[in-house]
Amino acid sequence: MTTSDVQGAGTSPEHIDRLKENLEKVEHLSKRLVEVMASKKPHHPGLDGPNQELFARAATSYWASMLQNPAKLLEHQIEYWGKSVLNFAEAQQALAGQQDGEGDDAPSDRRFTNPMWDKNPYFRFIKQQYMTNAAAIREAVDEAGDLDRVDRQRLSYFADQIIHMMAPTNFLPTNPDALERALETEGQSLIKGLENLVADLEANDGELVVRLADDTAFEIGRNLATTPGEVVYRNRMMELIQYRPTTDTVHETPILLFPPWINKFYILDLKAQNSLIKWVTDQGYTLFVVSWVNPDASYSDVGLEDYVQDGFLTAIEQVKEICKVKQINAVGYCIAGTTLGLTLSLLKQRGDKSVKSATFFTALTDFDDQGEFTPFLQNDFVDAIEEQIGDDGMLPSYIMARTFSFLRANDLVYGPAIRSYMMGETPPAFDLLYWNGDGANLPGKMAIQYLRGLCQGNQFAKDGFELLGHKLQLKDVDIPLMAVTCETDHIARWKDCYRGVQQMGSRSKNFIVSQSGHIAGIVNPPTRNKYGHYTNDDLKLDAAAWMEGATFHEGSWWPRWEAWLKKRSGKQVPAREPGDSTHPPLVQAPGDYVRKMVKS
Repeated sequence: MTTSDVQGAGTSPEHIDRLKENLEKVEHLSKRLVEVMASKKPHHPGLDGPNQELFARAATSYWASMLQNPAKLLEHQIEYWGKSVLNFAEAQQALAGQQDGEGDDAPSDRRFTNPMWDKNPYFRFIKQQYMTNAAAIREAVDEAGDLDRVDRQRLSYFADQIIHMMAPTNFLPTNPDALERALETEGQSLIKGLENLVADLEANDGELVVRLADDTAFEIGRNLATTPGEVVYRNRMMELIQYRPTTDTVHETPILLFPPWINKFYILDLKAQNSLIKWVTDQGYTLFVVSWVNPDASYSDVGLEDYVQDGFLTAIEQVKEICKVKQINAVGYCIAGTTLGLTLSLLKQRGDKSVKSATFFTALTDFDDQGEFTPFLQNDFVDAIEEQIGDDGMLPSYIMARTFSFLRANDLVYGPAIRSYMMGETPPAFDLLYWNGDGANLPGKMAIQYLRGLCQGNQFAKDGFELLGHKLQLKDVDIPLMAVTCETDHIARWKDCYRGVQQMGSRSKNFIVSQSGHIAGIVNPPTRNKYGHYTNDDLKLDAAAWMEGATFHEGSWWPRWEAWLKKRSGKQVPAREPGDSTHPPLVQAPGDYVRKMVKS
């Protein structure tokens, strides 16, 4: 059906009548919307944006620069006015039939793929003026001269957020796709969209967290996290899962994997085809994985010391006892990799050699450069988080989810919101996005320790991080290690991970950069042959020189890691069934903690 067909069908009297009938349904949905918003629990306003000091400094800097060179200000204003008038003149000519709609020279933007953005004078003018405004805002940020690096980075980030938010695609009257869909469906798409909006608000106690995946399509233990295993130990911090062997014999030294506790562990066991957990067991290893509890307000006093003591150290001892070994091979992913580094420093200072080797997946240990998180790791935001934690006893999962999402706002916020709320579409049945929305809270004390001591203070890489009566330092991490990072990771940038590994005290270090990002670069099974990886044995080089001299390898890094791990995993022994006489299986994998959702 062409655009003209849609417009003709959508304006017939019959269509208009049915459209009015559908829109009457809005009244009921509006009542639900008012009810859920009325019951919304307020959060600290400082979590929604920086304090006014940043913008005041930026404005002062901008005007000081312009006063020193007023001709530049006049030049910028004339250029902006000129472009705006030209946009309007072109629209007038098109409306008068004196100019055919044509594609412009603006950079490709998938938000504006509908032909009406170029062919229709109204939409073409709106798009051109939006692009003109966006360029003017970015130019003003660039011209704010006397700002330090952090202020400039923050100002640029929040200016981009304003630009993304004000895109015409985000509003029904200026989104041709949504308007066409409304006419095609006689308004039903708008009704469905409002239903989606209300449902998302109701599911998150009035907070708008855009649902990215169809949550009715998945069930943990049925079509996610299905690798067979048993929970063989449980305490208030974690469940310890031992996976069933798939080979007759296994390596003597078991693997203990610590996933991040910001999300659920099953990112490594989404389905059989891309499950790292299944793949490891198929290679002939005894694998244990920690599934962390999703804390509520009663965990407010739980700190990093509890994660280390009741999580890492306890899990290590339980695995040693079950497998009757003196050492294990440990793996830490993201924040669990950071904490694995702290744990290894503690073990070194205690003279404990329980960990034979360590593998770090996208793990930051040196926070000197905070990357794309810089806007959120300054005192105004962290102060607001600390006050919010004082009210809730924890950092609610939606705050972290929102922060991560706005780092990729068009892909993870506005695009999905348009499809769900304006187009009335059901979110896709995508397992990775389902997991992404299955967040966990952070205990209050732990969150502040992490933000203040590690992120802001960078104490682990500097003078030492105080924990459990020890001053923990990067140089103490001296066992054989492999670090796997991801080329386009915006959460734990590979160059920042590399800087931390360089400071570790081990004489045996291996460093890998996988193609793709924080998740896809790790969940990269050999069977897919999708992303390659880079290696370079010279870790004395700076990051740029390391990459310049690196060798690129086609395919997954998993087999390379397994070959390295095999040398540190001992002889073959009969395959171990989960548990033992003192660790009877408590429940089948994936366990109870992963299913327990704690409302923030």
